[in-house]
Amino acid sequence: MNARRPVAAPSDGGAARRAEILARVRANQPTAGPSPPLPVYDRALQVPLDTFAANLERMGGELVAVPDEGDLEDWIRRRYPQARVVCSATPDVAGTRSIASVSAPCDLADVDVGVVRAALGVAETGSVLLTERHLGINALGFLAQHLVVLLDPSSIVPDLHHAYRDPCFRDARYTLLLTGPSATADIEGVLVRGAQGVRSLTIIARAPRRSA
Repeated sequence: MNARRPVAAPSDGGAARRAEILARVRANQPTAGPSPPLPVYDRALQVPLDTFAANLERMGGELVAVPDEGDLEDWIRRRYPQARVVCSATPDVAGTRSIASVSAPCDLADVDVGVVRAALGVAETGSVLLTERHLGINALGFLAQHLVVLLDPSSIVPDLHHAYRDPCFRDARYTLLLTGPSATADIEGVLVRGAQGVRSLTIIARAPRRSA
């Protein structure tokens, strides 16, 4: 067996050389300037809500119509008759548990239905944009068995290029584009929903309530 050659310890000369290289790099930086503008690829959508609904359905979600004067609490009770815990992070729905009363993510493990309001929708993908402000506790979007998302139809943007211009991506600590319920099909090609998150995603197109 060949004996290993001893590894030479780094010398001070190596450190000095490294410092010299870094100093040259810092001294030869290009002149700072504004970033080039990004195109938005504008395209007209005749009915953004219809495009959003079609792509949402392709991803396993559902857009439902609830009249503006309809009672969301009653609709949720009829939609999920077996639900015991309805945790709401939006003032539009009281539910049985307010997200404000939850102190730790693990306390959401028994939530049957989570209710949130999205910042916007993306017609191109059927996605909704959520941040820590909309979720209250981020885990609500994953530990609930079913997720109901309220979406203002006027906040639907055509595509992801427009979505990424939203201030949420700059100001929020946590930003999520949610597209359909949790799903996996990597085992024997069998589609399973809810394996790693919510079992169903339901979008209700409704503008937020206006305060008096």
